[in-house]
Amino acid sequence: MYYPLSQIKTNLYTNGGEYFIIPSRENYIGYYWKTSDGKFFTGRTPQDTPTNELTKVLEYNSLLDDQVQQALVNSIDQEEVRNTLYLDIKNININQTTLLPTFTPTYPSSQDYQVGEFRRFFCKKTNEIQYIEIDPRQYSLLAFKDPQILWQLYYPFNIPWTISGRVETVINVNKNIVELTMKQLKLPRFNDYLKNDYVKYLA
Repeated sequence: MYYPLSQIKTNLYTNGGEYFIIPSRENYIGYYWKTSDGKFFTGRTPQDTPTNELTKVLEYNSLLDDQVQQALVNSIDQEEVRNTLYLDIKNININQTTLLPTFTPTYPSSQDYQVGEFRRFFCKKTNEIQYIEIDPRQYSLLAFKDPQILWQLYYPFNIPWTISGRVETVINVNKNIVELTMKQLKLPRFNDYLKNDYVKYLA
């Protein structure tokens, strides 16, 4: 492939949770470049091979079916038996599901501290106010509705998290991100799950 220099932007970087590699659906962390027509590719430049096309995570998150989206919007505490009923309605054999989301937080790297932020990954149970901090792999499986995981009962999302700077500034930035995410995605009491700890991982 060839793109004139005037039509590409090089040496971009992602900490993960933003792009997947086509067609492997693998969460991508590293350098990438983009074209003027909205395409994204791995590597610092077109000459940095191998070159794999990327796709935005949000494009796949939008594929969640209407029933799951509605369940998220109307999230309330319900009895555990609801889960079984939901699976029956969806005609899902839980014996064929090998994974449930587990608490596996992502920790910032030394490079993340140089950048000043990193990305945290979470999922919310669609029929309960229950959150789990997960890693990029579980996030990818949920976002892509992979049969390896019980994606039907969980909604994945991620947030940028500031980890360097003045304490007051870091608190305000992370608090604003959390409150905005709660409002946009209808995530009741997500701040309680985080224990309102907006300086976690602060250098």
